[in-house]
Formats: sequence, C-alpha cells, structure tokens
Amino acid sequence: MASQKDLRVRSVFKPGLFAGKVAVVTGGGTGIGLAITKELLSLGCKVVIASRKKDRLQAAADQLAACIPPGSTAQVKAIPCNIRKEDEVKNLMSSVVSEFGRLDFLVNNGGGQFQSPVSALSLKGWNAVVDTNLNGTFLCLREAYNAWMSENGGAVVNIVLLISKGRPGIAHSAAARAGIDNLSKSLAVEWAENGIRVNCVAPGSIYNVTAAENYKAIGDVFAHAIPLTPAKRNGTTEEVSAAVTFLLSPAAAFITGETIKVDGGWDLFQVSWPIPEHDKMPAYDWEKIIEEEDKLKSKL
Repeated sequence: MASQKDLRVRSVFKPGLFAGKVAVVTGGGTGIGLAITKELLSLGCKVVIASRKKDRLQAAADQLAACIPPGSTAQVKAIPCNIRKEDEVKNLMSSVVSEFGRLDFLVNNGGGQFQSPVSALSLKGWNAVVDTNLNGTFLCLREAYNAWMSENGGAVVNIVLLISKGRPGIAHSAAARAGIDNLSKSLAVEWAENGIRVNCVAPGSIYNVTAAENYKAIGDVFAHAIPLTPAKRNGTTEEVSAAVTFLLSPAAAFITGETIKVDGGWDLFQVSWPIPEHDKMPAYDWEKIIEEEDKLKSKL
C-alpha cells in the first residue's frame, strides 16, 4: 500500500475547485491517467477510473481512496471497461450517471500502441490499435453525450500524440490519434450548442514507470528523447495532468477544439527516424522530358 506521501498532489489549482463534479478517466489507474486522477481527486472531484485490467484498476482505486483526506468531497470508484466494446462503454457511462447523478468531465486517456514499421505490421495489429485508440474514444464520447452531456453540458479532454509530423515506427497509433484530433475539432462545433467543450492534450516524452516497462524491449526511449527536446529533459505525468485540469477548469471556458502540446518543444525540433543514405528518389529532370518530346515530334 502506498503511503500518504507517495500519493500527495501539488496542484496550482485552488482546493475544492471541482467539488461536486464527476469525472470519468479511462486508463486512470496507471501512468498519465493515474496522475490526472490524483489531481482531480485533490480538487474534490468524484472520479471513476476505467480500464480492462480489473485487479490492477481496483488496486489503484483502493490506494487512491486511502489517501483522500477526511472531509473531502472526493471519491474514487473503479469500473472495469474495455473501451473497444460498445456494451461495456454504455454500461460505464450509465453506471456513473446512475450512481453519482451526473457526468461533468470525460478524459479519454485509455489506449495503447507498440513499435513496428508499417511493412511488418499485420492487419490484426493495425486494427487492434485503431480500434482501441480511435474507436474506443469515439464510443466513450458518444456514450458520455447520450448518458448526460447532451442535456447538461460538460468538458472533454482527449489524450493524443504529437501528430504535426509523421510518426514512423508507430504510424498505426499516429493515424488513430490524428483521427481523434480531427474528431475533437468536429465535435467542438457539433456539440457547442449542448454546452460541451472538447479539447486535446498531446504529451511528448513523459517519463513514467509503466511506459518505461512497456518500451524496455526497444531500448531506453526516454534517454533517447532528451537530446531531441529543447527543454533537455523528459516531462512528468503531473505536467500533463496540469494541462488536462486547466482544460477542464473554468479558466478554459472559451477554449474548445484545441490541442495543447506538453512536450518541452519536442515537436518543434524532433528528428526521430534515421534515414540511410540512398539514391532511390531521382530528381525531376525537365530537360530530359523536353528532349524526349522533341524526339516524338520529329517522328510526326
């Protein structure tokens, strides 16, 4: 069991900011999602965390609940949910509204990816990543809307990738997250009349134990990121959480359809894919084309 010190939160936002509010955070039991959950709880929010792995999810909820100070309006509950499955997502959102009577915030953090060049990527692997990241986010958005937000408004933050450039090695995930980014812009307009704001946060290289474990087979990706980042360090999960909390807060009341990068300048500078020397892309040779055309004309 983690100690009170291990789970304490230092937030720039005022205590009680989200008292009486209810949030769903997918993937809320580990990594970035856990940091988001901790900060929302520290501000008095009731948070439902959801993911596929029931035991790990419940363990996280138990740890978090044990550290909520007496008298706080905060509460945490774990509801297992595979966001790929429509019936489970419907159950998640309806259960939240049934138990807590509202659903103010949705943070779509659940997702996943693995390293692979496209040439070696199976259709099954492609579908798994797109289904989880893009389709899962769509289902959560739609069901949160139908269960509560269509009539009562709300705020949504979708966690995406840095996608202004290509992302070789994780093209499947980048394609899915680009879809989420554009879906967010569409819904920011479509749902404005319902009082719903939809924004995204795009983390850069954010160190956390879960991610380090997931990527250890391909080397120390976090060490590799440091020289490619103008800030010359990796980010923290709390720095992502702060951006998410801002977008959910009243301070962002006039912000919708936007993506905030939390990357230390990485997206402005990064070069992440070495290109071998080659001569496979010949230049456009205008003089040769004219020469060939002249030969054709001489035959007429």
